[in-house]
Amino acid sequence: MAIDTATDVFEEHRPVLMGVAYRMLARVADAEDVVQEAWLRWSAEDRSDVREPRGYLVRVTTRLAIDRLRQVRTRREAYVGPWLPEPYVTDFGESVPDSAERALLADSVSLAVLVVLESLSPLERAVFVLKEAFGYPYADIAAILDRTEPAVRQLAGRARRHVEERRPRYEVDPAERRDLTERFLAAAGEGDLEGLMALLAPEARLIGDSGGLTRAPQRVLDGAEKVGRFVVGVTKKSVSALELRFLEVNGGLAVLVLSGGKPDSIIQLDVADGRVQCVYIVRNPEKLVSIPAG
Repeated sequence: MAIDTATDVFEEHRPVLMGVAYRMLARVADAEDVVQEAWLRWSAEDRSDVREPRGYLVRVTTRLAIDRLRQVRTRREAYVGPWLPEPYVTDFGESVPDSAERALLADSVSLAVLVVLESLSPLERAVFVLKEAFGYPYADIAAILDRTEPAVRQLAGRARRHVEERRPRYEVDPAERRDLTERFLAAAGEGDLEGLMALLAPEARLIGDSGGLTRAPQRVLDGAEKVGRFVVGVTKKSVSALELRFLEVNGGLAVLVLSGGKPDSIIQLDVADGRVQCVYIVRNPEKLVSIPAG
């Protein structure tokens, strides 16, 4: 296989490899490092015996991601304040025309699901990602992980039960999310606490991730009143100096907050039954590096 052809083959499969690595690691830089290492191995490999490049590359990427996940676990244990995945700009609308497949991919990369996946073992997470997000048969996953098929089925069962027990019990309708996000921003910008309270579910939560590097709540805020008062308090002080833009992050609508033309935070709402269920705010500057300001 010529060098140019090897490069072309790898680039063809790069989106899938990045999708696997990001779902495994929930951090863009870590995922990019893993994909780059997969490229180095692919480019140095004697590829004459590789009959299925995609299968080979997914196997290498998955194993590298498992190793990297084990390394970064200690780093996350020392994290300051609540932890959220690094926002990942997606655009499933054009790249994935099938609506059912698009919904599945969006759900598997959502902030809520990625938070739950953090509590799985690296092997359980790999099985869940390959099976639920990419539809790999158990036999193929067993080959990727060098495990028996019964062992993989057992891992899959444990992972699925764990995720189903802890994931949100609601589905986010895109049109409803857009409408509530716009109304939420309008009420926040006006300092309208009563208006915000009308939008928030009684048990609404706010999870802010700063990593201790910027200002954000150091613990999860529970309850509509706490969430509403915090949002009003923050926007009163700074809303006039901020610019807001909509973009698709982790498969759903989000708001990019710009300060001085630079990304300041990403805000995303989970909504159901006409109310905001959860407010995610990512302010850690290290997690906003990959977000385009333009």
